[in-house]
Amino acid sequence: MGFSLLPKPTPCILFLVLLSSTCFTSTDAYDPLDPNGNITIKWDVLSWTPDGYVAVVTMNNFQRYRHITSPGWSLGWTWAKREVIWSMMGGQTTEQGDCSKFKGNIPHSCKKNPTVVDLLPGTPYNQQIANCCKGGVLSSWVQDPSRAAASFQVSVGDAGNSKRTVKLPTNFTLKTPGPGYTCGKARIVRPTKFITPDKRRTTQALMTWQVVCTYSLFLAHKTPTCCLSLSSFHNNTIVPCPTCSCGCQRNSSQSGKCVNPGTPHLASFVSGFGENNLSPMVQCSNHMCPIRVHWHVKFSSEKYWHVKVMITNFNYRMKYSDWNLAIQHPNFDHRTQVSGFNYKLITPYASINDTAELWGMKSQHNDVLNLAGPNGKVQGDILFRKDKATLSFDKGWAFPRWIYFNGDMCVMPPPSAYPF
Repeated sequence: MGFSLLPKPTPCILFLVLLSSTCFTSTDAYDPLDPNGNITIKWDVLSWTPDGYVAVVTMNNFQRYRHITSPGWSLGWTWAKREVIWSMMGGQTTEQGDCSKFKGNIPHSCKKNPTVVDLLPGTPYNQQIANCCKGGVLSSWVQDPSRAAASFQVSVGDAGNSKRTVKLPTNFTLKTPGPGYTCGKARIVRPTKFITPDKRRTTQALMTWQVVCTYSLFLAHKTPTCCLSLSSFHNNTIVPCPTCSCGCQRNSSQSGKCVNPGTPHLASFVSGFGENNLSPMVQCSNHMCPIRVHWHVKFSSEKYWHVKVMITNFNYRMKYSDWNLAIQHPNFDHRTQVSGFNYKLITPYASINDTAELWGMKSQHNDVLNLAGPNGKVQGDILFRKDKATLSFDKGWAFPRWIYFNGDMCVMPPPSAYPF
């Protein structure tokens, strides 16, 4: 597997991906399963005003399997001069700031470093623009490209009103439920072109600049958030998640709190913290992970072999909506049928079809992985066609090489523990 798309050489540490190695720093965001994935933020100036401009800001999630869940994204920056935001549509700033110097019309925001969030579904139509008002939720590019974009309109004052006088904002930050994204500098690019609904006329932005934000697993989590367990019809051994995959019960500072299912008054104890709290409270286990993925090789026939995939939520504080799995296995190019999940091949490299994305189906109500407990499970089946030239149940071949849940790499059992 090649790594020619890496950033410029930097001091590095060794990182093993399968049998390959490469160098990076902890802030680099290279993902071998999605080498070109990023979130691109584009500012299109549509008109000049007496003291500034009106722009539409569009955020496109070009990541194949990594999405942004509730409570959604927030976008921040620092103004280059003394700009203010007179008004907004499709989004709002979290703070107005000190606007005491203004008489009459009061700006929407006077902060030097504003933070913008999406509006909620159900916002009145006169406050909406296209691709807004999803509560900050962004789908991954593979799951639903139509929901992988967000936009808001901003009217900026006390700014330049020509290409020569406008100064680009700096210090862009993209915050999501948890850290992980690092944004580059704003750069002026070729103006965006727009085609009218009748497709007979093309217009273009007066000025366009762009910011690219990338995700780093090393910035996102101090500890992993999921793990993988394994079993197979040809071996009685059930390989559990490695002990202390995401933390240890004996080390409360590392693992946080855990709750045993038999704890009296469990429901009232957990409900006091509310759902979708980003600080996990997990069911006590040997692995202490919020999510466990189990891969079971169910049977093998003359022409096919069959796998059952089960995802279990151990987190009492979080419902995972629009979850997804990215799985790397050499037999995905011979997949014939998937039941219980949506499915799509994602090819990180043009000639290699060994990676797939699975996600829930709204029609089966398994697109939401509920809180820990009896209903906190989803499962589905994958049927593979046998390729006798490569098929082998020896040496762990039937199990995934890598598996990601919601874009985060799961802790794998050691190869020596695989059911042979």
